[in-house]
Amino acid sequence: MFPTSSGGFSFTLALADEQATRRLMVDIAAGIEPGDLITLSGDLGAGKTTFARALIRHLAGDERVEVPSPTFTLMQAYELPRFNLVHADLYRLSGPGELAELGFEDAAEDAVTLLEWPDRAAGQLPPNRLDVALTLSPQHGETFRQARVTGYGSFAAKAERIAVIRRFLDRAGLGEASRRHMQGDASTRAYERLTLGGASYILMNSPRRPDGPVVRDGKPYSAIAHLAEDVTPFVAMAQALRERGFSAPAIFAADRTNGLLAIEDLGNEPVVAGNPPAPIEARYEAAADVLAALHRQPAQDLLPVEPSVSFQLPRYDVDALLIEAELLLDWYLPKLEVRIPSAKRDSYLALWRDALLPAVAGVPTWVLRDFHSPNLLWLPAREGVARIGLLDFQDAVMGPPAYDLASLLQDARVDVPELMEITLLSRYTRARLRAEPGFDAPGFAHAYATLAAQRASKILGIFARLDRRDGKPQYLRHLPRVWAYLQRSLAHPALAPLNGWYKLNVPALKSL
Repeated sequence: MFPTSSGGFSFTLALADEQATRRLMVDIAAGIEPGDLITLSGDLGAGKTTFARALIRHLAGDERVEVPSPTFTLMQAYELPRFNLVHADLYRLSGPGELAELGFEDAAEDAVTLLEWPDRAAGQLPPNRLDVALTLSPQHGETFRQARVTGYGSFAAKAERIAVIRRFLDRAGLGEASRRHMQGDASTRAYERLTLGGASYILMNSPRRPDGPVVRDGKPYSAIAHLAEDVTPFVAMAQALRERGFSAPAIFAADRTNGLLAIEDLGNEPVVAGNPPAPIEARYEAAADVLAALHRQPAQDLLPVEPSVSFQLPRYDVDALLIEAELLLDWYLPKLEVRIPSAKRDSYLALWRDALLPAVAGVPTWVLRDFHSPNLLWLPAREGVARIGLLDFQDAVMGPPAYDLASLLQDARVDVPELMEITLLSRYTRARLRAEPGFDAPGFAHAYATLAAQRASKILGIFARLDRRDGKPQYLRHLPRVWAYLQRSLAHPALAPLNGWYKLNVPALKSL
């Protein structure tokens, strides 16, 4: 594996048989996304169409899908579960000029493109692409191929990542595992289910998060909001939670430098059901019990990771909570075409600072930060608090216990009826009082309303940002629900000054 002279990245593989060729195909399938161009180079009979056919069937999740060679039709389009795909064969093109007539660029704009015989489009290909060159080697047998994978331009990083993941799986003893893409979340992390010898594992692919631009006091947003830069916090928290009897995934192999983990597969039984999904009350009760059990235990902020390595959980301080609340001003209000002058911004932040100070004044605990239905699983074979599987605590911090309960009971993706919210809030409070007679229930309710309003404001901004910046409009459908949660929380008497600011400056959500 080595950089190329053009600034790309290349690696070679000896593919001894069809199984090895398929493994390379799966490696590549795992790392591609809409807009990517994959070119397939090689002589006649080298296996380009066979490789493309296997890739399409793998992405379709169906080995029976008919995949004819596009040699004569030139292009074939497929609607696949993860994205659309265009399979093109330029063998019959007489020159690069015919590429525009084919409508190739328009067809492939929002799809993955597999392009055979890319040399027929010399000088017309985009600078960012992944090339798979297959070469026959008759002396090694009919099924043997030599493969050279090259990432050009921005694809250099993708090519290198493919190689890094392959090395990790081989070292972990999972090199022969079958791999299946899993639906991810709103983050940059990706997941695959690995199956080998009847056992199942999850591959967590979480590249180190690059720092963004400086936004305040010489720091990027991620540093102020205490977002994890790598998988080290996940490793530390998984181990700490498991030691206390909670069902975080066991970690079987870790490459913290490259952001790769092979972890326990906790299954796929959620805490919601139906379409649209709705809370299963007994499972939400169990989740609330998990938080009550977690919060009544003393929480240390320095966690072991591995011998001679520890991780210091950051404090979920007012500055972090404030910059999250500002997302409403920076992304959500512009979505509504509302501009907030600097004086009103200052007023907003001052009101929030006053509201947050009491909420963060108590004894801090572990805040998992994304304790809601997409990150919780039901484990009926286990008992007590272990019945709830915990999936996401990458950005865990030390902070107020009410935050995670608000995440659960005002789930941004699921309608939690107000009566259920009140009932489960009472259930949590009673559990804390039984264990700690001095537990401040009114103070907790005040903190709960404050942090629920902060979280709703943040999420309105995040979902608007996912639409505008990241091209993910599907999150906009959740805005009415989050807006309704925000109104619930702002109705708390202690938040009257903030509620007044919102009523004056944030239009009621109608439609987007």
